[in-house]
Order: sequence, then C-alpha cells, then structure tokens
Amino acid sequence: MKLLIVSTATIIYKEKQAFAYAPYVNELVILKKNAFEIDFCCPVWEQENGLLITQIPFEIAHHFKLIDSNLKTLKNAIKSFFNVFYNLVILFKAMRKADHIHLRCPGNIGLLGSFVQIFFPHKTKTAKYAGNWDPKSKQPWSYRLQKYILSNTFLTRKMQVLVYGEWKNQSKNVKSFFTATYSDAEKIQIQKQELNEKIKFIFTGSLVSGKNPMYALLLVNELLKKDFKVQFDLFGEGPERAALESFITENKLEQSVFLHGNQNKDVLKIAYQKSHFVILPSKSEGWPKTIAEGMFWGCVPVATAVSCVPYMLDYGNRGILLEMNLEKDLQAIEQMLLNEKYFLSKSKLASEWSKDYTTDIFEAEIKRLLVK
Repeated sequence: MKLLIVSTATIIYKEKQAFAYAPYVNELVILKKNAFEIDFCCPVWEQENGLLITQIPFEIAHHFKLIDSNLKTLKNAIKSFFNVFYNLVILFKAMRKADHIHLRCPGNIGLLGSFVQIFFPHKTKTAKYAGNWDPKSKQPWSYRLQKYILSNTFLTRKMQVLVYGEWKNQSKNVKSFFTATYSDAEKIQIQKQELNEKIKFIFTGSLVSGKNPMYALLLVNELLKKDFKVQFDLFGEGPERAALESFITENKLEQSVFLHGNQNKDVLKIAYQKSHFVILPSKSEGWPKTIAEGMFWGCVPVATAVSCVPYMLDYGNRGILLEMNLEKDLQAIEQMLLNEKYFLSKSKLASEWSKDYTTDIFEAEIKRLLVK
C-alpha cells in the first residue's frame, strides 16, 4: 500500500537525512509497518526552530513539498494567497498517486487537504484530528470548517476521522482515538516518594502562552510560600522561557524550580517516575500527551478542563481539574498534599487508566484502520 501523509508538520533535512518532531516520528514508525511505501505532502524547514526532532528511520519514497505560509506581515499574507493555489495543485497530484490518504489536522495544510480529498471519494482515507473536537468549544473558523468537512459523510467518503475523547451526536465516520507513548512491556509498579519529603511537580511541553507554564509556576510559588517542600521541573523550550527565568530570579526560586529545556523520551520517563504531579494549565488541547504520560507513571494530573481532559481525569476522580482561579486551585492541591492516602488513591487510578493506552494497542488499532 502507498500511504500518503498530508500534514502541516514539517520535515527538516540535515545532510540529506530527514528529521521531524520526535513524538510524530514515533507514530510514523507504526504507520510504516502497515505500508510498503510512505509519501509525504508537507512543508520543509531549513532549521528545527527549537523543535525536539529525531531522524525518520525509514526511506521517504516521495516528498511532495508544500510552501509553509505565515501571515505575520502584509507581504507574507499576499504571498500566502498565491501559495494556496500552488499547494492545492501539489496536494491533488500527491493524492492521485496514493492508495490510502492520511490527513493530519487541524492546520493550514489540513484545511486544504480536507478540500482536495473530496475529489477522491473512492480512495480509503483516515484523518487524525489532533486538536480539540469538543463541539461546544470556541475555535477559529478554519478549525470549525475542517471539522465540518471531515464529519460530513456526503462530502467526505470512505474516511474514518480519529478524534480525542468521546462526544455525543457525531457522524458515523467519527471514531474516538488516542495517542500512546509507552508499551505493554513498560508497565511496572512505581512507588512514589512520601509527600512529607520533597513534593515534585513536572511540566513537559512547549513553553508557550497557550500551555500557560507561568500559571503553573505561580501555583508552585504559592505552595513554597506556605512552606511546602516543593520542586518544580519544566521540560521544553519556547518564547515563555525568558519570562519564567525572570520570575524565578525575582522570587529567588533557583533552589526549587528548574528549567531543563528539550529532553528525550528516556530522560522524561525517569522524571515522570520521580514526580508526584504532572501539571498542564493549557488553554486548548487535543490529547495532552504530557498528562497521559505522567498518569502512566502514577503522577496525579493537574490540568484545565479543556477538550478531552475531563474524560481523561474522569471529571476529577483521577486528578485535579484547574479552574484557573489561583485561590481555588491552590486549595484543591493543598487538600491533596495534606492527605497522602487521598493522593495515593488518585495516583493509582490515574496509572491504571493510562496503562490501557499503550503503543501495542495503538499499533493494533492503526493496523485495523489501514489494512483491509
């Protein structure tokens, strides 16, 4: 089977070797097991731009290169208008040669791809919608349009749309799905350090305003003021790093808060195992990988109630749903810190749930979707 992947996610070439965002590559490896050839239709970057990348460990049969657009200046906006027509032609050529079309949405390329796939009603297709599928959430019009096209079974034929979470009143081609990081073989029992010693919080992901690492830091700072023995480890890079560094310095938190930058899967795995809480005060999510990963290792999740997060946390039974009110959120965390049995019960429930979502199950589901 010739599998075509249409995505906004870029490929970066270094010395004729192809690289991409590390978690994305992990999924590509599983997809490759079910296709004798993988083609890509996506933009190219000359540099990684702070992205945690790894080499794609298989040969790319064909790369239909698209133009990556940005609208930051009027000049770029005008260029983008013409680039759309170029990208539409390339997408049409790429889809015409594919046996199976796999769209990665949402995004600019995902939007164009959702239009072009309409012209190939007889080809089998899948779409992974990695954003927030919640019908009630406020989203950009382009995201709403992608969701409408993908879920419309008249416009979109022979496609299964994979979304995060379970939502009512969906069309028959919309399927609840997940993303996995760890395998069945990695299921081990983790004994968490007692809370009367060092209490460890972890944040992993891009240091961007949308992920709101500053709010997490504010919570930790308040806990330190109340004399809780807290350590906060942040993994990732992004434009918010400078503000975080300034806050750490101004409040003399150098002995309690640590910025580790981008790290690989093995480093993060050990960090999760040593942590008590995984925190993500994000404004929007699809499937928050950091929450699922932390839960796998018994971290109690502390996250905002966006997208499928309430479902993942069983509406608070497996963790703490942030209200983005510093006083109320602090009170909820304190309640758990002062009751170790309460913490351990949440930790156990979180781990048991997350261990049902492994790469082994993920691979079996992918095979079922791609192999007919």
